[in-house]
Amino acid sequence: MEQTTIQKLPRWRLLMFALGQFGWSLGSWSVGNALNYFYMPPEKAGTGALFPTFIFQGAVLGIATIIGLINAGGRVWDAITDPIIANMSDRSRSKFGKRRIFLAISAIPTALFAFLVFFPIANGSTPQGMTINAIWLAVTMFLYYIFITMYCTPYNSLIAELGHSPDERLNIATAISITWALGFAIGNQAYSLTPVVQGIFHVDQTRGFQIVLGIFELIAALCMLLPVLFIDEKKYAETHASTEGVIESVKSTFKNVNFRWFVFSDLPYWVALNFIQMGITYYIITLLGLDESLPSFLMLILFVLSFVFYVPINIVAKKLGKKPVLTAAFAIFAFVFLLTFFFGWLPIPNTAQAYLVIILASLPIAIFGILPNAIIADIADAHGIETGNYQAGIFYGARTFMMKIGISLANLLFPSFLLLGKSPENPWGIRLSALAAVGFCILGMLLFLK
Repeated sequence: MEQTTIQKLPRWRLLMFALGQFGWSLGSWSVGNALNYFYMPPEKAGTGALFPTFIFQGAVLGIATIIGLINAGGRVWDAITDPIIANMSDRSRSKFGKRRIFLAISAIPTALFAFLVFFPIANGSTPQGMTINAIWLAVTMFLYYIFITMYCTPYNSLIAELGHSPDERLNIATAISITWALGFAIGNQAYSLTPVVQGIFHVDQTRGFQIVLGIFELIAALCMLLPVLFIDEKKYAETHASTEGVIESVKSTFKNVNFRWFVFSDLPYWVALNFIQMGITYYIITLLGLDESLPSFLMLILFVLSFVFYVPINIVAKKLGKKPVLTAAFAIFAFVFLLTFFFGWLPIPNTAQAYLVIILASLPIAIFGILPNAIIADIADAHGIETGNYQAGIFYGARTFMMKIGISLANLLFPSFLLLGKSPENPWGIRLSALAAVGFCILGMLLFLK
Protein backbone atom coordinates (compact mmCIF):
# COMPACT_ATOMS: atom_id res chain seq x y z
CA MET A 1 0.00 0.00 0.00
CA GLU A 2 2.32 2.72 -1.27
CA GLN A 3 1.69 6.33 -0.31
CA THR A 4 2.50 9.42 -2.35
CA THR A 5 1.22 12.35 -0.26
CA ILE A 6 1.19 11.91 3.48
CA GLN A 7 -0.12 14.56 5.85
CA LYS A 8 1.43 15.46 9.16
CA LEU A 9 -0.68 14.18 12.04
CA PRO A 10 -2.67 17.11 13.54
CA ARG A 11 -2.24 17.63 17.25
CA TRP A 12 -5.80 16.72 18.14
CA ARG A 13 -5.47 13.44 16.23
CA LEU A 14 -2.15 12.84 17.98
CA LEU A 15 -4.11 13.19 21.22
CA MET A 16 -6.64 10.60 20.01
CA PHE A 17 -3.78 8.27 19.11
CA ALA A 18 -2.10 8.82 22.48
CA LEU A 19 -5.36 8.08 24.33
CA GLY A 20 -5.23 4.61 22.80
CA GLN A 21 -2.03 4.13 24.77
CA PHE A 22 -3.82 5.39 27.88
CA GLY A 23 -6.48 2.77 27.24
CA TRP A 24 -4.19 -0.21 26.97
CA SER A 25 -2.00 1.06 29.82
CA LEU A 26 -5.00 1.26 32.15
CA GLY A 27 -6.50 -1.96 30.80
CA SER A 28 -3.30 -3.96 31.20
CA TRP A 29 -2.39 -2.54 34.61
CA SER A 30 -4.29 -5.18 36.55
CA VAL A 31 -2.74 -8.22 34.86
CA GLY A 32 0.70 -6.67 34.81
CA ASN A 33 0.78 -5.43 38.40
CA ALA A 34 -1.95 -6.85 40.63
CA LEU A 35 -1.94 -10.60 39.99
CA ASN A 36 0.34 -11.42 42.89
CA TYR A 37 -1.43 -8.85 45.05
CA PHE A 38 -4.79 -10.56 44.41
CA TYR A 39 -3.81 -14.24 44.23
CA MET A 40 -0.87 -14.22 46.66
CA PRO A 41 -1.72 -11.14 48.76
CA PRO A 42 0.71 -9.36 51.09
CA GLU A 43 0.32 -9.81 54.82
CA LYS A 44 -0.02 -7.01 57.31
CA ALA A 45 0.82 -7.31 60.99
CA GLY A 46 -2.31 -8.08 63.01
CA THR A 47 -4.68 -8.56 60.03
CA GLY A 48 -3.18 -11.34 57.89
CA ALA A 49 -3.71 -11.63 54.12
CA LEU A 50 -5.80 -8.98 52.36
CA PHE A 51 -7.79 -11.45 50.19
CA PRO A 52 -9.04 -15.01 50.66
CA THR A 53 -7.28 -17.95 49.03
CA PHE A 54 -8.34 -18.66 45.45
CA ILE A 55 -5.52 -20.89 44.21
CA PHE A 56 -2.80 -23.02 45.80
CA GLN A 57 -0.14 -20.71 47.25
CA GLY A 58 2.57 -23.17 48.27
CA ALA A 59 5.70 -24.21 46.42
CA VAL A 60 5.50 -26.24 43.19
CA LEU A 61 8.54 -28.35 42.31
CA GLY A 62 10.20 -26.79 45.36
CA ILE A 63 10.95 -23.36 43.84
CA ALA A 64 7.96 -22.12 41.82
CA THR A 65 4.33 -21.17 42.51
CA ILE A 66 1.07 -21.73 40.63
CA ILE A 67 0.59 -18.01 40.07
CA GLY A 68 4.20 -17.66 38.95
CA LEU A 69 3.98 -20.53 36.47
CA ILE A 70 0.68 -19.36 34.99
CA ASN A 71 1.86 -15.78 34.74
CA ALA A 72 5.20 -16.70 33.23
CA GLY A 73 3.56 -19.16 30.84
CA GLY A 74 1.13 -16.47 29.71
CA ARG A 75 3.99 -14.08 29.07
CA VAL A 76 5.94 -16.69 27.09
CA TRP A 77 2.82 -17.31 25.00
CA ASP A 78 2.49 -13.54 24.62
CA ALA A 79 6.11 -13.31 23.47
CA ILE A 80 5.66 -16.10 20.91
CA THR A 81 2.60 -14.45 19.37
CA ASP A 82 4.32 -11.03 19.14
CA PRO A 83 6.44 -11.61 16.01
CA ILE A 84 3.61 -13.59 14.40
CA ILE A 85 1.07 -10.80 14.81
CA ALA A 86 3.72 -8.19 13.96
CA ASN A 87 4.44 -9.95 10.67
CA MET A 88 0.72 -10.31 9.95
CA SER A 89 0.25 -6.56 10.39
CA ASP A 90 3.37 -5.79 8.30
CA ARG A 91 1.96 -7.90 5.46
CA SER A 92 -1.62 -6.69 5.84
CA ARG A 93 -3.25 -4.98 2.87
CA SER A 94 -6.55 -4.21 4.59
CA LYS A 95 -8.42 -1.26 3.09
CA PHE A 96 -9.47 -0.33 6.62
CA GLY A 97 -5.79 0.18 7.52
CA LYS A 98 -3.03 -2.40 7.93
CA ARG A 99 -2.63 -1.57 11.63
CA ARG A 100 -6.09 -0.17 12.38
CA ILE A 101 -7.89 -3.42 11.54
CA PHE A 102 -5.97 -5.18 14.33
CA LEU A 103 -6.81 -2.42 16.83
CA ALA A 104 -10.50 -2.65 15.97
CA ILE A 105 -10.63 -6.43 16.45
CA SER A 106 -8.72 -6.55 19.74
CA ALA A 107 -9.75 -3.52 21.83
CA ILE A 108 -12.89 -4.87 23.51
CA PRO A 109 -11.67 -8.49 24.04
CA THR A 110 -8.48 -7.16 25.68
CA ALA A 111 -10.48 -5.28 28.32
CA LEU A 112 -12.95 -8.14 28.80
CA PHE A 113 -10.38 -10.83 29.50
CA ALA A 114 -8.29 -8.50 31.67
CA PHE A 115 -11.35 -8.24 33.91
CA LEU A 116 -12.19 -11.96 33.87
CA VAL A 117 -8.66 -12.80 35.06
CA PHE A 118 -9.66 -11.34 38.43
CA PHE A 119 -13.02 -13.10 38.63
CA PRO A 120 -12.29 -16.65 39.93
CA ILE A 121 -15.37 -18.83 39.53
CA ALA A 122 -14.95 -21.36 42.37
CA ASN A 123 -14.56 -21.39 46.13
CA GLY A 124 -10.83 -21.53 46.85
CA SER A 125 -11.23 -23.16 50.26
CA THR A 126 -11.20 -26.65 48.71
CA PRO A 127 -8.55 -28.38 46.56
CA GLN A 128 -11.10 -28.81 43.77
CA GLY A 129 -12.03 -25.13 43.87
CA MET A 130 -8.36 -24.07 43.76
CA THR A 131 -7.81 -26.33 40.73
CA ILE A 132 -10.82 -24.91 38.88
CA ASN A 133 -9.68 -21.37 39.61
CA ALA A 134 -6.15 -22.14 38.40
CA ILE A 135 -7.52 -23.50 35.11
CA TRP A 136 -9.83 -20.49 34.73
CA LEU A 137 -6.93 -18.14 35.41
CA ALA A 138 -4.72 -19.85 32.83
CA VAL A 139 -7.40 -19.78 30.11
CA THR A 140 -8.43 -16.15 30.64
CA MET A 141 -4.81 -15.02 30.78
CA PHE A 142 -3.84 -16.80 27.57
CA LEU A 143 -6.83 -15.23 25.76
CA TYR A 144 -5.99 -11.82 27.24
CA TYR A 145 -2.42 -12.04 25.99
CA ILE A 146 -3.52 -12.89 22.45
CA PHE A 147 -5.67 -9.78 22.21
CA ILE A 148 -3.34 -7.36 24.02
CA THR A 149 -0.58 -8.39 21.61
CA MET A 150 -2.96 -7.92 18.68
CA TYR A 151 -3.50 -4.34 19.89
CA CYS A 152 -0.11 -3.20 21.19
CA THR A 153 2.24 -4.43 18.45
CA PRO A 154 0.39 -2.80 15.51
CA TYR A 155 -0.24 0.26 17.68
CA ASN A 156 3.47 0.75 18.43
CA SER A 157 4.31 0.19 14.76
CA LEU A 158 2.35 3.33 13.93
CA ILE A 159 4.96 5.43 15.77
CA ALA A 160 7.40 4.88 12.90
CA GLU A 161 4.70 5.36 10.26
CA LEU A 162 2.94 8.43 11.68
CA GLY A 163 6.24 10.16 12.50
CA HIS A 164 8.06 11.25 9.35
CA SER A 165 11.29 12.47 11.00
CA PRO A 166 13.29 11.59 14.14
CA ASP A 167 11.89 14.65 15.95
CA GLU A 168 8.30 13.78 15.01
CA ARG A 169 8.81 10.21 16.20
CA LEU A 170 10.31 11.43 19.47
CA ASN A 171 7.34 13.75 19.96
CA ILE A 172 4.88 10.91 19.35
CA ALA A 173 6.84 8.70 21.73
CA THR A 174 6.73 11.47 24.35
CA ALA A 175 2.96 11.90 23.93
CA ILE A 176 2.18 8.22 24.34
CA SER A 177 4.59 8.00 27.27
CA ILE A 178 2.53 10.65 29.03
CA THR A 179 -0.72 8.78 28.45
CA TRP A 180 0.90 5.47 29.41
CA ALA A 181 2.06 6.98 32.69
CA LEU A 182 -1.41 8.44 33.26
CA GLY A 183 -2.99 5.02 32.73
CA PHE A 184 -0.45 3.40 35.04
CA ALA A 185 -0.99 6.04 37.73
CA ILE A 186 -4.78 5.73 37.59
CA GLY A 187 -4.49 1.94 37.66
CA ASN A 188 -2.52 2.17 40.88
CA GLN A 189 -5.41 4.04 42.47
CA ALA A 190 -7.22 0.70 42.62
CA TYR A 191 -5.75 0.16 46.08
CA SER A 192 -7.18 3.39 47.52
CA LEU A 193 -10.43 3.28 45.53
CA THR A 194 -11.32 -0.20 46.79
CA PRO A 195 -12.42 0.91 50.31
CA VAL A 196 -14.40 3.77 48.73
CA VAL A 197 -16.28 1.32 46.49
CA GLN A 198 -16.78 -1.00 49.47
CA GLY A 199 -18.54 1.80 51.31
CA ILE A 200 -20.71 2.77 48.35
CA PHE A 201 -21.85 -0.74 47.38
CA HIS A 202 -21.57 -2.37 50.84
CA VAL A 203 -19.37 -5.22 49.59
CA ASP A 204 -16.27 -6.95 50.91
CA GLN A 205 -12.71 -6.10 49.85
CA THR A 206 -12.60 -8.75 47.13
CA ARG A 207 -15.76 -7.55 45.39
CA GLY A 208 -14.76 -3.92 45.87
CA PHE A 209 -11.43 -4.54 44.13
CA GLN A 210 -13.20 -6.36 41.27
CA ILE A 211 -15.68 -3.49 40.78
CA VAL A 212 -12.83 -0.98 40.56
CA LEU A 213 -11.07 -3.12 37.93
CA GLY A 214 -14.33 -3.48 36.00
CA ILE A 215 -14.73 0.30 35.81
CA PHE A 216 -11.12 0.65 34.70
CA GLU A 217 -11.56 -1.92 31.91
CA LEU A 218 -14.68 -0.19 30.58
CA ILE A 219 -12.80 3.11 30.33
CA ALA A 220 -9.85 1.28 28.77
CA ALA A 221 -11.97 -0.29 26.03
CA LEU A 222 -13.48 3.06 25.04
CA CYS A 223 -10.07 4.76 24.86
CA MET A 224 -8.51 1.89 22.88
CA LEU A 225 -11.14 2.44 20.19
CA LEU A 226 -10.23 6.13 19.69
CA PRO A 227 -7.28 5.49 17.29
CA VAL A 228 -9.60 3.22 15.30
CA LEU A 229 -12.08 6.06 14.91
CA PHE A 230 -9.72 8.99 14.34
CA ILE A 231 -6.45 7.75 12.74
CA ASP A 232 -6.76 7.27 8.98
CA GLU A 233 -3.59 5.50 7.85
CA LYS A 234 -4.19 6.47 4.23
CA LYS A 235 -3.84 10.15 5.15
CA TYR A 236 -1.26 10.18 7.93
CA ALA A 237 0.82 6.97 7.92
CA GLU A 238 3.64 6.12 5.55
CA THR A 239 2.89 2.42 5.17
CA HIS A 240 4.40 -0.25 2.96
CA ALA A 241 3.27 -3.86 2.80
CA SER A 242 6.09 -6.30 3.57
CA THR A 243 6.47 -9.52 1.60
CA GLU A 244 8.76 -11.40 4.02
CA GLY A 245 7.52 -14.30 6.12
CA VAL A 246 7.78 -14.20 9.89
CA ILE A 247 11.03 -16.20 10.12
CA GLU A 248 12.77 -14.11 7.47
CA SER A 249 11.54 -10.89 9.08
CA VAL A 250 12.82 -11.85 12.53
CA LYS A 251 16.20 -12.84 11.09
CA SER A 252 16.56 -9.53 9.26
CA THR A 253 15.79 -7.50 12.40
CA PHE A 254 18.37 -9.33 14.49
CA LYS A 255 21.02 -8.82 11.82
CA ASN A 256 20.92 -5.16 12.80
CA VAL A 257 23.67 -4.96 15.43
CA ASN A 258 22.34 -1.85 17.19
CA PHE A 259 18.87 -3.35 17.45
CA ARG A 260 20.31 -6.62 18.73
CA TRP A 261 22.24 -5.05 21.62
CA PHE A 262 19.32 -2.78 22.41
CA VAL A 263 16.82 -5.60 22.87
CA PHE A 264 19.32 -7.66 24.88
CA SER A 265 19.63 -4.72 27.30
CA ASP A 266 15.87 -4.24 27.32
CA LEU A 267 15.23 -7.72 28.76
CA PRO A 268 16.85 -7.20 32.20
CA TYR A 269 15.30 -3.73 32.43
CA TRP A 270 11.82 -5.25 32.13
CA VAL A 271 12.65 -7.80 34.82
CA ALA A 272 13.62 -4.98 37.18
CA LEU A 273 10.67 -2.76 36.26
CA ASN A 274 8.18 -5.55 36.90
CA PHE A 275 9.81 -6.30 40.24
CA ILE A 276 8.97 -2.77 41.40
CA GLN A 277 5.49 -2.88 39.85
CA MET A 278 4.64 -6.21 41.48
CA GLY A 279 6.56 -5.49 44.64
CA ILE A 280 5.44 -1.97 45.54
CA THR A 281 2.69 -3.18 47.89
CA TYR A 282 5.08 -5.63 49.59
CA TYR A 283 7.83 -3.03 49.96
CA ILE A 284 5.47 -0.45 51.44
CA ILE A 285 3.12 -2.63 53.52
CA THR A 286 5.44 -5.36 54.77
CA LEU A 287 8.92 -3.82 54.88
CA LEU A 288 7.86 -0.36 56.04
CA GLY A 289 4.66 -1.31 57.88
CA LEU A 290 2.68 1.48 56.23
CA ASP A 291 -1.01 1.54 55.26
CA GLU A 292 -2.18 -0.46 52.23
CA SER A 293 -3.71 2.67 50.67
CA LEU A 294 -0.30 4.43 50.48
CA PRO A 295 0.97 2.63 47.32
CA SER A 296 -1.84 4.25 45.33
CA PHE A 297 -0.81 7.72 46.47
CA LEU A 298 2.87 6.99 45.86
CA MET A 299 2.13 5.82 42.30
CA LEU A 300 0.22 9.04 41.72
CA ILE A 301 3.26 11.01 42.86
CA LEU A 302 5.42 8.87 40.60
CA PHE A 303 3.20 9.76 37.64
CA VAL A 304 3.18 13.49 38.42
CA LEU A 305 6.97 13.64 38.76
CA SER A 306 7.48 11.54 35.62
CA PHE A 307 5.13 13.88 33.78
CA VAL A 308 7.26 16.85 34.88
CA PHE A 309 10.36 15.14 33.45
CA TYR A 310 8.90 14.26 30.02
CA VAL A 311 9.51 17.58 28.26
CA PRO A 312 13.04 18.11 29.72
CA ILE A 313 13.96 14.54 28.70
CA ASN A 314 12.71 15.22 25.18
CA ILE A 315 14.88 18.35 24.99
CA VAL A 316 17.98 16.79 26.57
CA ALA A 317 17.76 13.67 24.38
CA LYS A 318 17.67 15.83 21.24
CA LYS A 319 20.79 17.72 22.40
CA LEU A 320 22.90 14.97 24.00
CA GLY A 321 21.58 11.92 22.19
CA LYS A 322 19.44 9.07 23.47
CA LYS A 323 22.25 6.72 24.52
CA PRO A 324 23.85 8.70 27.42
CA VAL A 325 20.43 9.60 28.81
CA LEU A 326 19.27 5.95 28.79
CA THR A 327 22.57 4.80 30.32
CA ALA A 328 22.07 7.21 33.23
CA ALA A 329 18.55 5.84 33.71
CA PHE A 330 19.91 2.32 34.23
CA ALA A 331 22.34 3.56 36.91
CA ILE A 332 19.70 5.56 38.80
CA PHE A 333 17.24 2.67 38.68
CA ALA A 334 19.84 0.33 40.21
CA PHE A 335 20.38 2.79 43.06
CA VAL A 336 16.61 2.97 43.66
CA PHE A 337 16.42 -0.79 44.17
CA LEU A 338 19.46 -0.75 46.43
CA LEU A 339 17.67 1.73 48.70
CA THR A 340 14.57 -0.50 48.59
CA PHE A 341 16.60 -3.45 49.85
CA PHE A 342 17.41 -1.38 52.97
CA PHE A 343 13.78 -0.32 53.59
CA GLY A 344 13.10 -0.13 57.31
CA TRP A 345 16.81 0.01 58.16
CA LEU A 346 17.63 3.51 56.90
CA PRO A 347 18.10 6.20 59.60
CA ILE A 348 15.06 8.19 58.46
CA PRO A 349 11.31 7.72 59.10
CA ASN A 350 9.69 4.88 57.15
CA THR A 351 7.32 7.22 55.33
CA ALA A 352 10.28 9.34 54.21
CA GLN A 353 12.00 6.21 52.87
CA ALA A 354 8.97 5.45 50.70
CA TYR A 355 8.80 8.98 49.31
CA LEU A 356 12.55 9.09 48.67
CA VAL A 357 12.49 5.97 46.51
CA ILE A 358 9.43 7.12 44.55
CA ILE A 359 10.99 10.53 43.84
CA LEU A 360 14.25 8.96 42.65
CA ALA A 361 12.46 6.33 40.55
CA SER A 362 10.39 8.89 38.64
CA LEU A 363 13.31 10.07 36.48
CA PRO A 364 14.50 6.71 35.08
CA ILE A 365 10.90 5.53 34.59
CA ALA A 366 10.20 8.69 32.59
CA ILE A 367 13.32 8.12 30.49
CA PHE A 368 12.48 4.47 29.84
CA GLY A 369 8.94 5.50 29.01
CA ILE A 370 10.02 7.79 26.16
CA LEU A 371 13.32 6.81 24.59
CA PRO A 372 13.02 3.07 23.77
CA ASN A 373 9.98 3.58 21.50
CA ALA A 374 11.75 6.45 19.73
CA ILE A 375 14.93 4.38 19.32
CA ILE A 376 13.03 1.46 17.78
CA ALA A 377 11.17 3.80 15.44
CA ASP A 378 14.47 5.33 14.27
CA ILE A 379 16.03 1.89 13.74
CA ALA A 380 12.99 0.62 11.83
CA ASP A 381 12.92 3.69 9.59
CA ALA A 382 16.65 3.49 8.88
CA HIS A 383 16.32 -0.22 8.09
CA GLY A 384 13.53 0.50 5.62
CA ILE A 385 15.53 3.23 3.88
CA GLU A 386 18.62 1.01 3.69
CA THR A 387 16.97 -2.22 2.54
CA GLY A 388 13.76 -1.03 0.91
CA ASN A 389 11.86 -3.42 3.20
CA TYR A 390 9.70 -1.42 5.63
CA GLN A 391 8.64 -3.64 8.51
CA ALA A 392 8.14 -1.51 11.61
CA GLY A 393 5.76 -4.12 13.01
CA ILE A 394 8.38 -6.85 13.21
CA PHE A 395 10.90 -4.51 14.88
CA TYR A 396 8.38 -3.72 17.59
CA GLY A 397 7.29 -7.35 17.67
CA ALA A 398 10.86 -8.56 18.13
CA ARG A 399 11.45 -5.92 20.80
CA THR A 400 8.29 -6.85 22.67
CA PHE A 401 9.21 -10.53 22.34
CA MET A 402 12.38 -9.86 24.35
CA MET A 403 10.50 -7.50 26.65
CA LYS A 404 7.91 -10.15 27.46
CA ILE A 405 10.55 -12.80 28.02
CA GLY A 406 11.91 -10.41 30.64
CA ILE A 407 8.44 -9.92 32.10
CA SER A 408 7.90 -13.70 32.08
CA LEU A 409 11.13 -14.14 34.00
CA ALA A 410 10.02 -11.51 36.53
CA ASN A 411 6.61 -13.17 36.91
CA LEU A 412 8.29 -16.50 37.54
CA LEU A 413 10.96 -15.19 39.90
CA PHE A 414 9.06 -12.70 42.05
CA PRO A 415 6.56 -15.15 43.60
CA SER A 416 9.44 -17.56 44.19
CA PHE A 417 11.23 -14.88 46.18
CA LEU A 418 8.05 -14.51 48.25
CA LEU A 419 8.35 -18.15 49.26
CA LEU A 420 11.51 -17.13 51.14
CA GLY A 421 9.47 -14.75 53.31
CA LYS A 422 6.74 -12.17 52.80
CA SER A 423 5.66 -11.41 56.35
CA PRO A 424 6.82 -8.69 58.78
CA GLU A 425 8.48 -11.43 60.85
CA ASN A 426 10.35 -12.86 57.85
CA PRO A 427 10.64 -10.33 55.00
CA TRP A 428 13.78 -11.75 53.39
CA GLY A 429 12.09 -12.88 50.20
CA ILE A 430 10.88 -9.32 49.59
CA ARG A 431 14.30 -7.82 50.35
CA LEU A 432 16.12 -10.26 48.08
CA SER A 433 13.76 -9.40 45.19
CA ALA A 434 14.96 -5.79 45.43
CA LEU A 435 18.60 -6.87 45.51
CA ALA A 436 18.08 -9.08 42.46
CA ALA A 437 16.60 -6.08 40.63
CA VAL A 438 19.83 -4.15 41.30
CA GLY A 439 21.73 -6.87 39.47
CA PHE A 440 19.34 -6.82 36.52
CA CYS A 441 19.69 -3.03 36.16
CA ILE A 442 23.48 -3.27 36.12
CA LEU A 443 23.36 -6.09 33.55
CA GLY A 444 21.05 -4.05 31.34
CA MET A 445 23.34 -1.03 31.50
CA LEU A 446 26.41 -3.09 30.54
CA LEU A 447 24.61 -4.61 27.57
CA PHE A 448 23.27 -1.24 26.44
CA LEU A 449 26.77 0.24 26.46
CA LYS A 450 27.58 -2.19 23.64
